[in-house]
Amino acid sequence: MTRHGYRKAEDLPETLAVFPLTGALLFPRWSLPLNIFEPRYLNMIDDAMSGSRLIGMIQPVSGDKVHPKLAGVGCAGRLGDGLAWPGLALAGLTSYSETDDGRYLISLTGICRFKVGQELDVKSPYRQVAPDWTPYKADLVEPDLDNLPDRSKLASALKKYVASHSMEVDWDAVESAPIETLVHALSAGCPFAPMEKQALLEADTVAARCRALIALLDMDAPGDDSSTLQ
Repeated sequence: MTRHGYRKAEDLPETLAVFPLTGALLFPRWSLPLNIFEPRYLNMIDDAMSGSRLIGMIQPVSGDKVHPKLAGVGCAGRLGDGLAWPGLALAGLTSYSETDDGRYLISLTGICRFKVGQELDVKSPYRQVAPDWTPYKADLVEPDLDNLPDRSKLASALKKYVASHSMEVDWDAVESAPIETLVHALSAGCPFAPMEKQALLEADTVAARCRALIALLDMDAPGDDSSTLQ
């Protein structure tokens, strides 16, 4: 049985509450810390905790602040599980807790990406979709990591990128983190444009995501404007 008991797409829910948030990426087997304070999303967390414990992270793709159009693909995460790799993600947030001022500090563990089948007409204050899990059912099994680019190639591109963006990186973590965790941490944490992040999310495999990540890092490297996403 796979992690959390989800063996196949049919084990996942037919409806899914979604949290639209620009620039926030969740990947399978990656943990995302969130600070929830809006009443509608506090309601969403309460409902999820009493139900499937799954919510979908998805990027909005229009400028409409009231009801923005949703990206075509998001990723479902399970509430209250998992810890981020030290040095590669935000620290100091517990898996699930409530603050004195009523906020929720949560950690989502990525389970499976989904394609938005349709948005549902619901009475809840938060949005819900009918997810199509089938295109991403491979997310429910351990990925094949044999064909990833060499870690040194990723590290080299990252060094040039952080030098041009005045960023600080824990290089010990870059060298020691599992390669999939490293790819996801950099994809989620680097200040790429929303559509560039969406391309990383939608990459078919971890190897394809790693190649796209290297291309994005190289695109912003000083004196190099020749790289493009493949």
